[in-house]
Amino acid sequence: MKRNKLNILALLAFAGVLTTTSCTKDFVNINTNPVAYGGENFDPNFTLTTAQLTYTGSIDFAYDTWRANLIYSGTMIQGLSTVISYWAGDKYLLNPLYTSAYWERAYDEQVKPIVDVFEVTKNNEKYNNVHQIARIWKALIFARITDLYGDVPYSEAGQGYYKKILSTKYDKQQDIYMDLLKELDEATNALTTTGDKVTGDIIYGGDIEQWKRFGNSVMLRLAMRLTKVDESTAKAYATKAIGKTLASNTENAIIKHDNSGSRVTQNRTSQVLLGDGGAEHYYVKWSDTFINALKGKNDPRIKVAVTNLWMSEDNKTQNPGYITDATKQKGMPNGKDLNSKVEYAVSAHPSYTTMAEYSSLHPGMIKSNGITFILTYAESELLASEAAQRWGIGGSAATHYANAVKAGITFLGQYDDRLAISEEDASAFVNANPLTEGLKQISNQYWILQNTALNFYESWANWRRTGYPELTPVVYPGNATNGTIPRRFPYPTAEEAGTNKEYYKAAAAAVPGGDNLSGRVWWDKQ
Repeated sequence: MKRNKLNILALLAFAGVLTTTSCTKDFVNINTNPVAYGGENFDPNFTLTTAQLTYTGSIDFAYDTWRANLIYSGTMIQGLSTVISYWAGDKYLLNPLYTSAYWERAYDEQVKPIVDVFEVTKNNEKYNNVHQIARIWKALIFARITDLYGDVPYSEAGQGYYKKILSTKYDKQQDIYMDLLKELDEATNALTTTGDKVTGDIIYGGDIEQWKRFGNSVMLRLAMRLTKVDESTAKAYATKAIGKTLASNTENAIIKHDNSGSRVTQNRTSQVLLGDGGAEHYYVKWSDTFINALKGKNDPRIKVAVTNLWMSEDNKTQNPGYITDATKQKGMPNGKDLNSKVEYAVSAHPSYTTMAEYSSLHPGMIKSNGITFILTYAESELLASEAAQRWGIGGSAATHYANAVKAGITFLGQYDDRLAISEEDASAFVNANPLTEGLKQISNQYWILQNTALNFYESWANWRRTGYPELTPVVYPGNATNGTIPRRFPYPTAEEAGTNKEYYKAAAAAVPGGDNLSGRVWWDKQ
């Protein structure tokens, strides 16, 4: 697998030096005619690097990762569990500052740079491949935003400089999805191995063939999102993508982080779970729903869970004596706390012995210089299996499923050698657990896969679409959903006070079920 070997920190630093040097050299021209400063005199590869890195977490304090992926998505979908009071998702409580975090960070730190790359390279053959990759990455960015909120600014987003648009309309999610699929299809087909070299790519190091497969894999993900609302479009785009998606774990889209410099380049999930800003290193555990699912099938992926993993409060040193014995693993129930009435106190739960004996995430998964999984071969194969099961396209559902489960077990070694599971053990599990329950079984595996990839955004989205796994909601005092698992994030209240006030009001009024945690996005049809 070809990977970009450039150190992320060094690349960003180099970009800063180059920008400073160029600005000094061309000071008069830049400040008298700023519109002229673009693709001809600045390399957009540097900005592409920024857009890729910030997709894994914001530069402030990883607040989007912390709040949207972990505090809300991870606990609502019962991958994680915690008794920390401010982890509102575990109990379906509404904290508007937390549900707005992804919107606020993504538009500023993801959308702006990728729109810059898109605009600077548009109609510029010198950067054709950079432009097409920017289209793919832009689709990836907006897909997550719209999946979390529904109708959102899309067609006019990031255009303040280019088109003087300071008040951006909210596009309908249906329209957004149609354009995202079109963009992915066109961009993937427009990539050429004889074109410009993409030097700012920290995913595949500019390997165009891998970008084609990645683009098709993203297209398959988005196509399958529409199975409840537009099955014909879902089938049409799935048919285009299947057979041209990621081909093995060596092609998994990942970012390898760097902890030698600032917080910006470190693994954002690790930063949170190692307790950089609170008590997450001690009080965030795997949910008992997740651990029981692994133990019930003797799934070798139980290796992701360890008991007695904790870090001291003063220096966060890890306990080297953590336990990986599968029989010792114990998930923590969701919807519990430390100080409430007996029915909600974790210490009163039958599973409780000590907090340290609840299963924590394996230390190999939460290294500050570890990796972030963007999209995996196993995911693509599970989606291909679902398409085959639904429509009889793209080969055998059972074969795609077997490929997916095996890859979903063995890919864990990419985190750390301590998490490696042999091909033989993976094959034995696959052979003992063939596809027999159709869409339910495929979706349950998708949940397990995305939880182990720590991509709880995707785990929650697929549950909303399929209804699997069949989760039992928690009931906690003061919850905002009448005891049902949340289905979307409300719009940030700051939108009402800004230049988008009228657009915001119209979008909020149109949300099925209301602009709250129980409302639904367009593709999440009843």
